[in-house]
Amino acid sequence: MSSATASETPAADRAYQHVKAGLLDGSFPDGELLSEGEVANALQMSRTPVREAFLRLQSEGFLKLYPKRGALVVPVSAAEARAVIEARLALESFAIDKLAIEGPEAMTAIGRELAGHPACDGTDLSDAEMHVADRAFHATMVGAAGNPVVTDLYNTLRDKQMRITSTARTHSTRERITHQHAQLAHTLAEGDAELAKKQLREHLLGTVRALGIAGGSYLDPTDDA
Repeated sequence: MSSATASETPAADRAYQHVKAGLLDGSFPDGELLSEGEVANALQMSRTPVREAFLRLQSEGFLKLYPKRGALVVPVSAAEARAVIEARLALESFAIDKLAIEGPEAMTAIGRELAGHPACDGTDLSDAEMHVADRAFHATMVGAAGNPVVTDLYNTLRDKQMRITSTARTHSTRERITHQHAQLAHTLAEGDAELAKKQLREHLLGTVRALGIAGGSYLDPTDDA
């Protein structure tokens, strides 16, 4: 954000954007207690707009305010994380089915497009950039299905997705993630919808496992937990 743009943005909005970005990329991890004063000093503003930002983020379920102590980053529960990944599987599987119905040309086109996506390599990307590329890869596939309602539903998951997966998207898992993206793109290009959906399920299960939670019967029919 340029200095001119920043000066035009209300302080409370700048504080909100700053703190929310930290929540979504994992800079402010679950259970951390945020200080109004520290955020205000970092942004060179008074505490009042920071307090307004904290209140807004509390209403969105990200923070829990404690008077005179600060704002606690509310941990994401296993149930919430699993629910978001389940919703992703449902929406992304629909996109694959829709592309298959439209014909092999549609699947081949999106498969070839995704094969060149940064999320299939990511060598030159930082962890934060890879995190953004990962989401863009999947959003591109969903958007290709051409259903604006499904696309809007998928986009409403954006913030929850980014926050939940920030702890699962690390350098140690990058090789697996990029390989699975490339594999999925290749399968789409080959026009094999059933295999693509199987690969998608395994890919999302990898995220769930990286979070240390059970997949549940929808994500993993073999999971008895």
